[in-house]
Amino acid sequence: MFTRFFRKSLRGISKWYFAKEALPYWGVLLIDCFIVVCSMLVAYAACYGAMTLITHFRYLFLATCVYLACFLAGFYLFRTYRGIVRYSSFVDLIRLVGAMFVGSMLVLFVRNFLNADIYLAVIGGRCLFIGSLIAVVLMCFVRMAVKTAYDVCFVNKEAKHVMVYGTKRGGVSIAKSISNLHPSPYIVEGFITHSESMVGHTLVGVPVLEASSEELWDFMGSHHVKAVLISPLVQEFFLTSQQDMIDRLVKNGIRIMMMPAEQEWDGKSELSHLALKEVSVEDLMPRKKIEVDLADIEKMLKGKRILITGAAGSIGSEIVRQVAKFVPETIVLIDQAETPMHAMRLLMHNEFGHIKAHTIVGSITNPTQMETIFREHRPDYVFHAAAYKHVPMMEDNPAIAVQNNVYGTRVVADLAVKYGTKKFVMISTDKAVNPTNVMGCSKRICEIYCQSLNGEVEAGRMTQANGERAVTQFVTTRFGNVLGSNGSVIPIFRKQILEGGPVTVTHPDIIRFFMLIPEACRLVLEAGTMGHGGEIFVFDMGEPVRIADMAQRMINMMGATNVKITYTGLRPGEKLYEEVLSDAEQTKPTSHPKIQVAAVREYPYADALRNEKELYDLSFGYDDMAIVRKMKDMVPEYKSKHSKYEVLDK
Repeated sequence: MFTRFFRKSLRGISKWYFAKEALPYWGVLLIDCFIVVCSMLVAYAACYGAMTLITHFRYLFLATCVYLACFLAGFYLFRTYRGIVRYSSFVDLIRLVGAMFVGSMLVLFVRNFLNADIYLAVIGGRCLFIGSLIAVVLMCFVRMAVKTAYDVCFVNKEAKHVMVYGTKRGGVSIAKSISNLHPSPYIVEGFITHSESMVGHTLVGVPVLEASSEELWDFMGSHHVKAVLISPLVQEFFLTSQQDMIDRLVKNGIRIMMMPAEQEWDGKSELSHLALKEVSVEDLMPRKKIEVDLADIEKMLKGKRILITGAAGSIGSEIVRQVAKFVPETIVLIDQAETPMHAMRLLMHNEFGHIKAHTIVGSITNPTQMETIFREHRPDYVFHAAAYKHVPMMEDNPAIAVQNNVYGTRVVADLAVKYGTKKFVMISTDKAVNPTNVMGCSKRICEIYCQSLNGEVEAGRMTQANGERAVTQFVTTRFGNVLGSNGSVIPIFRKQILEGGPVTVTHPDIIRFFMLIPEACRLVLEAGTMGHGGEIFVFDMGEPVRIADMAQRMINMMGATNVKITYTGLRPGEKLYEEVLSDAEQTKPTSHPKIQVAAVREYPYADALRNEKELYDLSFGYDDMAIVRKMKDMVPEYKSKHSKYEVLDK
């Protein structure tokens, strides 16, 4: 009965106190003063005996109260009473030590230099030291007790139990940021590490467990862990080396939270758990961090006139965002899709209103409109991202692939030369390597034309509209699939899962290289700075991913049940394995570890131009077989797969 009454009373007092904003500073000060006085009397009893304390209690109490003024000076100097007790930290404890040290020094000064012992009871140095030590311990205890009581009384019943992956500064900062938030959405149950020296220890009051041990999974199950928070310091290691752990976490319904790829932690400032977001399947692709030379990119783009084709597409729009950060003088955006271009206009107005931007609805296949744009704006740099990219669509419409991808590129490239563009960066694809479909072949033809045109410029055989020698450098960049782009597998799988399945995959063994759109675009800009003309830059796409594995991971992450994967067979022109370089090609390294230069076969400009014109004229007959036959003549390595055009290879 008494125990129940005591608990109820304690809970009531706690709720009354913690319902206040904070204990008034004078209340904290009174408590500290009371502790100091009691500590000094206890220390005196310890040094001289309890009977001596009782005998001289009145004089000792008076002396202690007088000397309290010295300790008050220390409290004032270190502002020990200004903090909110329930949020006390290690810094507050250090302040208490400093305050008591200053107070003790002032007491010794008063005793020895002002002869206070003549008027007051003598409190010796040993007694003073012991009393100060007791006072510090008691004041720390009170603060920690209040903090603990607050944490216990106001624990968030909805808080999720989590673990932190990483035991260095990043992981500890995350855990501290959680403990300092009241009420906190998380309860940290432990840390995960690969360092054997840390296993078995505790951090921030919770255990450290080994990542590869079964004990970890038992611990997470028994403690109802719902999420793992990944420290930015080990994020790259986690993604590249812990795919098995990722699969197991996903399969067990344990959320993974980490810092988004587009954000970066400086490694110095305090890191909050609020910087971490729940990951999507795109974030869990095995990849290493991509570094680029921002200074060189800024030097190239700042204050310059930039033109971007395909500016409303997945790649083009991200290039727009990244280029705009370097404050060009003018940015000209071209795309034939009206509604997405309206969105880009709003983006430029809202986020980059300080930059002069021109959003133009138009087609790169319209030479009159394109020439008007080049003549008016005379861009210093052109990023050519406009293209039809869907393999099945272009397989059924080779004439359109030629008219848009091939002819459109020739129009823009020729105008770049004519109007003095310094550098022309063309976005190509890994499907241009040993192409097996119309889309990939059309991009390879674009590569051939730009490279041969660059040779003509270097040879001094091309001139600008003003009669001066042409200066344009043509650079091509190749990379594989980008996650999250329009029409990519991720949104298709997500829609199929939400509809209850099945999730359709073309083949159980099909693999693809993937890269995040921001990463790919950063490499495009970096390649643009290092290119001197004529290069075809190839990006290191990291590890290939089985599409079936990615689909299963998405099903697990979305918590879907009874959703099956079905295999529909390879589509026309589709490869099982994408390539980045053809068999006959070799690569040369660059200053960037993730960018190489492909040593490809070059073609004379006259041949490239003649073939393009013949192909373009042929496209208006809309004879698919005739068009593709000409494309195969231009690109001998083009061998169709799972396509009606395979008969042309026999």
